[in-house]
Amino acid sequence: MKKITKTSKLLSITISLLLTSGYVAAKVTPEEANKLGKELTPMGAEQKANADGSIPEWEGGITQAPKGYVVGQHHIDPFADDKTLFTITSSNLSDYKNNLTPGQVKLFETYPDTYKMNVYQTRRSASFPSHVYDAIKSNATRSELVEEGNGIVQASVGIPFPLPKTGLEVIWNHILRYRGEQVTREGGQAAPTASGDYTYLGFEESLILPYNVQGAKPETLQETNILFKFKQKVTEPARLAGTALLVHETMDQIKTPRQAWTYNTGQRRVRRAPNVAYDTPGTASDGLRTTDDFDMYNGAPDRYTWELKGKQELYIPYNDYRLHSNDLKYEQILQPGHINPQYVRYEKHRVWVVEAKLKSDTRHTYKKRVFYIDEDSWQVAVTDIYDNRDELYRVGVAHGLNYYEVPTQWSTLEVFHDLQSRRYIAMGLDNEAKMYDFSTELSDSSFTPSALRREGRR
Repeated sequence: MKKITKTSKLLSITISLLLTSGYVAAKVTPEEANKLGKELTPMGAEQKANADGSIPEWEGGITQAPKGYVVGQHHIDPFADDKTLFTITSSNLSDYKNNLTPGQVKLFETYPDTYKMNVYQTRRSASFPSHVYDAIKSNATRSELVEEGNGIVQASVGIPFPLPKTGLEVIWNHILRYRGEQVTREGGQAAPTASGDYTYLGFEESLILPYNVQGAKPETLQETNILFKFKQKVTEPARLAGTALLVHETMDQIKTPRQAWTYNTGQRRVRRAPNVAYDTPGTASDGLRTTDDFDMYNGAPDRYTWELKGKQELYIPYNDYRLHSNDLKYEQILQPGHINPQYVRYEKHRVWVVEAKLKSDTRHTYKKRVFYIDEDSWQVAVTDIYDNRDELYRVGVAHGLNYYEVPTQWSTLEVFHDLQSRRYIAMGLDNEAKMYDFSTELSDSSFTPSALRREGRR
């Protein structure tokens, strides 16, 4: 790992000692929590600029929508006038390696003639509602992980660990980052062949997040034991239309593991789906991603040991409004090997670095994963994935932006590159679909197995 700070190295040593003696839930003192909103942002990021000013001071992020924006439309780019500062290519790669992950470097080496990164001025645009910031400060002194880190207690609404001391705390921040209270969305995915041919797979998805509801009480959440409920229905192609998935994700996964059901149009039956977890291949993914790759990482963390390595300054996709635009067609984005780099915006940001290693007594397709998590939003921005031979296998990239009508920072597109097959899967394509609706009104009755059956038959 390059350019990890001295403080981060000491932190990593301390964490390693903690992990070798068994995990101990770490709380912070009120004095430490009082740094939030002062020398640290309300999310726990470093408030100040970096040493050379290439990462500016955080000044609140986007606090209002750009002029002309109407809720329901694709998001106007507030930084459309920014010019490219420089472009990283295979020919000048050595000048920028200190701010790239091994997986990012490998993409340049795999596609030397076509892969590039257009780097822009860093805009620390991440912002969230004030009540979320208040909840995070409360969480800071009370949140705990349950035994072995497979669940969370005494937390609600915001991230639980704004001043993390372990890798597990950081990954739970990603899992529990604020994404509104309810959302419906349309869009889909595509997995181009090596020649660039693809079939578009369309989805309708809905998500309710009881954990994020303003005023949610930790004790109530602990009693119901539900983090979120997610429903997905395939809309195209015709041969798969109606196939549906329902997931109930729990807070304490020892008390109650994830519950999942699928509806198969051929059988016209809803079935329990206990295998919708870990390294089961994702829906119609051509084997290019696992179930726990969805949202860059999801689910129980029990098959890995997690080490917090510190922080790094990294070039990551950010403010990708151009890639998100409804002026683009999917065929303009999808090309052989990787998505079209001319539509992608990269910026330098500070990221938390967390290494997950597979436990010796468990199994998973991935032996090691390294996550690079944006300090301002706790969104996993990049993940480097290694196979059982300790070779780079896949590289995951989240293209994020601020959905300023909420506001929340979230991905608009997630891409997983399979280095061995020289293919990729792009998830979240929404340029030709209706925009996310964060104002939707959903009920628990829509997230039951019987509702799944009704949805699938329509």
